[in-house]
Amino acid sequence: MSADAGVQGLENNPLLADAPFPLFDQVEAKDVVPAIRSLLKDLTKDLESLEASVAPSWPGLVEPLERLGDKLSVAWGTISHLKAVKDTKELRDAVEEVQPERVAFSLRVGQSKPIYEAYRALRDGPEWESLSEAQQRIVEAELREATLSGVALEGKEKERFNEIQQELAQLSTQFSNNLLDATKAYKKLLTDPAEINGLPPSALGLAAQTAAANGHENATAESGPWMFTLDMPSYVPVLQHAKNRALREEMYRAYLTRASTGDVDNTPIIEKILALKKEKAQLLGFECHADVSLATKMATLERAQGLLEELRAASWDAALKDLEDLKAFAAESGAPEGSDLKHWDITYWAERLREAKYSINDEELRPYFALPSVLEGMFGLAHKLFGVTVEAADGKAPVWHKDVRFFQLTGPDSKPAAYFYLDPYSRPAEKRGGAWMDEVLGRSKLLAPPGESVRLPVAHMVCNQTPPVGDQPSLMTFREVETLFHEFGHALQHMLTRQDEGFVAGIRNVEWDAVELPSQFMENWCYHRATLMGFARHFETGEPLPEDIYKKLVTARTFRAASQMMRQIHFASVDLDLHSRFAPGGSESVFDADRRIAQKTMVMPPLPEDRFLCGFAHIFAGGYSAGYYSYKWAEVLSADAFSAFEEVGLENEKRVQETGRRFAETVLGLGGGKAPLEVFKEFRGREPSTEPLLRHSGLLATATA
Repeated sequence: MSADAGVQGLENNPLLADAPFPLFDQVEAKDVVPAIRSLLKDLTKDLESLEASVAPSWPGLVEPLERLGDKLSVAWGTISHLKAVKDTKELRDAVEEVQPERVAFSLRVGQSKPIYEAYRALRDGPEWESLSEAQQRIVEAELREATLSGVALEGKEKERFNEIQQELAQLSTQFSNNLLDATKAYKKLLTDPAEINGLPPSALGLAAQTAAANGHENATAESGPWMFTLDMPSYVPVLQHAKNRALREEMYRAYLTRASTGDVDNTPIIEKILALKKEKAQLLGFECHADVSLATKMATLERAQGLLEELRAASWDAALKDLEDLKAFAAESGAPEGSDLKHWDITYWAERLREAKYSINDEELRPYFALPSVLEGMFGLAHKLFGVTVEAADGKAPVWHKDVRFFQLTGPDSKPAAYFYLDPYSRPAEKRGGAWMDEVLGRSKLLAPPGESVRLPVAHMVCNQTPPVGDQPSLMTFREVETLFHEFGHALQHMLTRQDEGFVAGIRNVEWDAVELPSQFMENWCYHRATLMGFARHFETGEPLPEDIYKKLVTARTFRAASQMMRQIHFASVDLDLHSRFAPGGSESVFDADRRIAQKTMVMPPLPEDRFLCGFAHIFAGGYSAGYYSYKWAEVLSADAFSAFEEVGLENEKRVQETGRRFAETVLGLGGGKAPLEVFKEFRGREPSTEPLLRHSGLLATATA
């Protein structure tokens, strides 16, 4: 290739285009390597010239660094996002090729002595007092980040630290790829109607659609064949409803052992990750990775463990009773397994007991939760609480798949305030599981487009809910509704930020254990009568959700709440243990550690072959290592925040709106510009309490008994 061709190629490279929104529809795997290499080359020059002339002042240090970091984060964010929602072998290979160069550049910035010294001089110099609280938080965070990036290391230690960082980035990607491949590899085709007994029409419709997509083009929901996968919308209904116990067992075991054998075995990857993280922590002068992780969070290791123990003690007896109730109910129902319930029976019998106790059936609720009306209700709630308006803006920005929607959020002043994408449906062949929100562009005064005072934030929300089947809209389970509200809470914190400093706008620089506050807060509104009844309408008849069903939904909220609590406590406890006291390479394996902790956190011991850890992407391929406890830590904050609305009276429109505006100004508005405990106290007027969470979970009596 001639030099001219290379330059021309770069001119047309969609990852380098100067466009208001990423060109998601144009980016291909072949664009990744040239774009990232070209960008890194330019940014390295910019970094060198900054280091040569850096001044310990805001315009001489922080502003050029914000510009420099943003270019890379937008391009790399686009690539990472496409890899998560539109995965291909070519894209994987391209990411693998340039990831080491991107990591090397990040290390180069994090370990820059001139930049570190300039930050220290800024903190210790005369300009410090004139900086705003948000700006001071940025300087403190950058100094801490530099320390954790190994700025103080020299020679062999620095070399080893950088090797570890490279290897961890690679292992995390490999973990993710293995998990996606293992999930994709399982396909169960059934042809005999007797084998799918008990499964609801929505699950059979999806199974027939999956079979048709896999070559059985005449598959129908009524006569099959039906194909089941380990993707959540396919897997969960089987565990909940299939009378075929052998099918439940097979799929449960397959799910629990994903990525634990053969070419996609994550076991050696987990052991390597834990060993490297421990070594890295010790290079930095910490005892273990948990200490490194918690250096940037609200909690200390002791306080995180203390909260988990408080919640465990409040839930254990109730969780034991949950299990006994289930056994008794299965036995009363004449089930042969009644006297010997196994793991693959729990979800099935829990669903039957819930139906018997509350006459609630998840499947019968689906027709009332069509995605278009759920969105309408959710956006209506945001308008009521925060004074913002959400409108469809499809076509205004390129998207990566035909099902992706684009929206504009308008502030109370009627001006555009933010934008977001929504990618709602499961696509197991190319999209990773779970649900998440991430930033596309952050709010920033410095990076404002010409003629504008600020660059507006852009988010994406990704879910994996049941896709539309045939000509019906996506009919959601109530859990999928809660998940959508959860991700919208994250997006609102990103979009409604009032911070103009890019480094602390939205979710940036918000301590990790506080970042789930807005998302979990929004879930509470799914049980609020006016909110839920405002959108729960039958998609064909328009009939509202019957009042008695709404009441049952609210009553059923605490059904098996202790069991759910214990499940989260188990994950969080295993995470903290593996990253603090566990000795990689010792006589105890990670699975032994999981079982040891289960003695205190699981009322039903795990199966000997349980390999759940091989699929625990949150801590081995996400940002939650030694941070999974954050879900519970933030749930304490979110339940307490919601109780502020309960105190003024949820039906008191005026007071709810006033409280909502205050929540928007503090929790959503202040971003990472103020310590989260101070933000919480500004909203709530006091420190957080665990009482509202235990009350909402129906566990308060247990806790105080």
